[in-house]
Amino acid sequence: MVRFIHTADIHLDSPLKGLEAHEDAPVDEIRGATRRAFDNLIELALEEEVDFVLIAGDLYDGDWKDYNTGLFFVDRMGRLDRAGIRVFIVLGNHDAASRITKTMPLPGNVTLLSSRKPQTVLLDDLGVAIHGQSYPSRAVSENLVAQYPRKDPDYFNIGLLHTALTGRPGHEPYAPCTVDDLLAKGYDYWALGHIHLREVVAADPLIVFPGNIQGRHIREIGGKGATLVTIEDGHITAAEHRELDVLRWAVCRVDLAGCETREAVYEQVRSAMAEEQGAADGRTLALRLHLQGGCPLHAELHSRAARWVEEFRGIAAGLGDVWLEKVKFNTTRKTSLEEIIGEDTPLAGLLQAVEGLEFGAAALTGLVPDLANLKTKLPAELLATDSLLESRPEQLAELRGTVKEFLIARLIRHGGET
Repeated sequence: MVRFIHTADIHLDSPLKGLEAHEDAPVDEIRGATRRAFDNLIELALEEEVDFVLIAGDLYDGDWKDYNTGLFFVDRMGRLDRAGIRVFIVLGNHDAASRITKTMPLPGNVTLLSSRKPQTVLLDDLGVAIHGQSYPSRAVSENLVAQYPRKDPDYFNIGLLHTALTGRPGHEPYAPCTVDDLLAKGYDYWALGHIHLREVVAADPLIVFPGNIQGRHIREIGGKGATLVTIEDGHITAAEHRELDVLRWAVCRVDLAGCETREAVYEQVRSAMAEEQGAADGRTLALRLHLQGGCPLHAELHSRAARWVEEFRGIAAGLGDVWLEKVKFNTTRKTSLEEIIGEDTPLAGLLQAVEGLEFGAAALTGLVPDLANLKTKLPAELLATDSLLESRPEQLAELRGTVKEFLIARLIRHGGET
């Protein structure tokens, strides 16, 4: 029997995005997250007594700030070396040969595959052949698989590759290739990297993106980990996903329809947060709250957003190990806007003006004195003049909608109509 771990996109010492800017963020949890997740990977390898570990690119997040990143990695490799566990690595776009300027002697159990051409390593004691190629530079636009050798019939063949395949949302289209390109090589397993969401691309033979081992921002939600593979008599008998992350990102959607009191909103939010906390299985939870539904307190939520956010932070703190990353106020009013404001009223004219606003910071903060409260629920970068001009269209659309709801709520809140 042969057992190995397939991992990728570790991004060692990468900063987690969207947290450290906040004063109440769990800074220690954030800064050490990728290292602690990597330690979980090492412990998994030792506990399962695997024969080798495959790292399919982006071990690092770019050039090291200092040698501490390299020292940490070498120390962990030494632990595997003393246990007789070998490690095989290809470099990806974040840690390409041209990007890492510092070097550290590696233990004898670690093999870094060539960036000049595909390299094959034969493990005669295990009957396994590993084929792979590192990135020579960050942007690899050619199909690397085209030069990989065909299957060696005397071995169990594994392809190690950092690729976007034919493309995946949110990822650069590096080392593009098709599933047919992979199948044509005749390998028994393809260990892929680059895509941070776990995906079993094909079942026979297995072609797997294990995903990254630690989510780094709110777009990388849910459990993160590696794939543990078992081979018996030349065939895969098990391929198990094992969670390794130490800080879990989650989007918590709460329907506030029917919540007519503040206490009802608190209870609905607390219940939803507690459910997400349970799913995190003891990990620190970084949570984004999406409030939605036709809510009787819609105007109250938007007009006093700053206060609500702090109260929701209090609920999270009370649960323990839950940190509120952001609150998105997406509720709707139960009465239509046309019924509230009419067609020929000062408020209707104001809304038309809001729609046509040029979104510079000075224009926004000068519109109404209380607009500064929006900073509690908008990305900080949207309130900087230079960044505003460079923001994506969807960000500006979100900003425009938030400003409009804020203004409406402020103007109608005292009228008692929501």
